[in-house]
Amino acid sequence: MNNKPMIIIGAGASGLIAAVTSARAGQRVLLLEQNSKIGKKILVSGNGQCNIDNRDISTNRFHSQNPDFIKAVFKDYGFDTVKKFFTSIGLELTEGKDGKMFPMSLQAGSVVELLEYEAKRVGVEIVCDCTVSSIRKDADIFVLETSQGTKMCRKLLLASGSAAAPQLGGSSSGYAFAARLGHTLIPHHPSLVQLCSEDTWVKACAGVKVAGLAQLYANGEYIIEKKGDLLFTNYGISGLAILDLSREASTRLSHFDYCELSLDLIPNLSKEKLTSLLLGRIRKESEKPLALWLQGILNKKLVPVIIEQSKCRAKTEQELGRKDINKLVHSIKKLKLNISDTRGFRGAEVSTGGIDTNEVNPHTMESKLTSGLFFAGEILDVDGDRGGFNFHFAWVTGMRAGKLGRK
Repeated sequence: MNNKPMIIIGAGASGLIAAVTSARAGQRVLLLEQNSKIGKKILVSGNGQCNIDNRDISTNRFHSQNPDFIKAVFKDYGFDTVKKFFTSIGLELTEGKDGKMFPMSLQAGSVVELLEYEAKRVGVEIVCDCTVSSIRKDADIFVLETSQGTKMCRKLLLASGSAAAPQLGGSSSGYAFAARLGHTLIPHHPSLVQLCSEDTWVKACAGVKVAGLAQLYANGEYIIEKKGDLLFTNYGISGLAILDLSREASTRLSHFDYCELSLDLIPNLSKEKLTSLLLGRIRKESEKPLALWLQGILNKKLVPVIIEQSKCRAKTEQELGRKDINKLVHSIKKLKLNISDTRGFRGAEVSTGGIDTNEVNPHTMESKLTSGLFFAGEILDVDGDRGGFNFHFAWVTGMRAGKLGRK
């Protein structure tokens, strides 16, 4: 008789939901977590409010070298499936902007505490401060060497996440275990991450936030654009628009491409309308300094940058002509910022790459190469857009892997 528990490595989103799903199906479950507490990444998500999912799940909001895998994973596992699970543990959801779903309490702690309660209620054994140092397979038994002794199982789920956010326990250990067990790894890079610049002007603008449009160019080629907040910082630039295009920037930088952002600081006005606005503001008798005049439409810290990049020679309002206005408009609509790097995995919310999904059954999440080995969550070569999509993938793959308890 098989009295060995299923072992799950990682008590994050996918690991917790897999543990509950499997234990409900009658499987003994041992959940190992290297941190002193479970669900650390859940607790900090959505600025502590936990953007738990998105109502509008679409495969084009996810990225992988094997998009067919995503389609198969999400078949019959849309938002309603996830909502039903959370309702079953007593968590009600509420909708925010752009289909983002949150716990009604607007507290990430509610999500973790209710998941933990349900896991323990159905008999899951949770062991924290447990680091796995090695995994081997002897016949049909997985042998795990951990900081809390040797542990064995016939069913092993790697839900250990990615290298993103190492300060919250993110690491590449799961990739290493999978590789030793025969799996192929797709190169991983930081995503949903801030970008760095060596341009000296950006430090002087630190703290400035505008609703703008960012266009990414690599080796002079247009790649992608995103609209939203732009936040200038001491190291470069952040904000929602930057996070949304950072996946492409991170990938291009890893290939040593020259990356540059073109920033539109006033995207709600066309070039023509902005030109007309500025021309209409000129008072020919005014000796008002150009820098002060521009403060009528721009943040004070950005004004010197616009003047420098535009090469406008006018010093006062009365000196401005059509040619000067055209130069200023061009700089306001196409402010250049060279990008040298990302803030790395420490600044990243998620990681690209991971285990090649061609080697994983999308219906059960079981390895096609090693019987009894399962995967869930960010360890796989799938990453989603900002807005609850990465959580959806974690919940769904966790539930699919948890079904192995019915075998």
